[in-house]
Amino acid sequence: MKKFVLSLFILSFVFLLAACGGEESSESESTEKADKSVQIEATNFKFDQEEYTVKAGEPVNIEFTSAEGMHGLMIPELNVNIEGDGTKTITPEEPGEYEIRCSIPCGTGHAEMQATLIVQ
Repeated sequence: MKKFVLSLFILSFVFLLAACGGEESSESESTEKADKSVQIEATNFKFDQEEYTVKAGEPVNIEFTSAEGMHGLMIPELNVNIEGDGTKTITPEEPGEYEIRCSIPCGTGHAEMQATLIVQ
């Protein structure tokens, strides 16, 4: 009987250790090091700038803060979606203009809450 209880205890301990190992996040995080950052701040129904400019082919941190109200940031063509305050590292390869929008319905001015990311 003691061997059974000991075996059960050891087996439980092994399962506990395996569960604590954790899993990788389903959302891939960039491992690139970005020397450049773009700070984007949202207040009710607007971003702090109409345009933000970055260079093509260079990693950049998109650092988003919501100073007033509840907002998010998305750049659909670059696979960026930050809900609440956060940072995402991207490396835009194609020059062009990319629409920045609020990703959280924030009230009557939500539809007009837009800016542009210019990749040169």
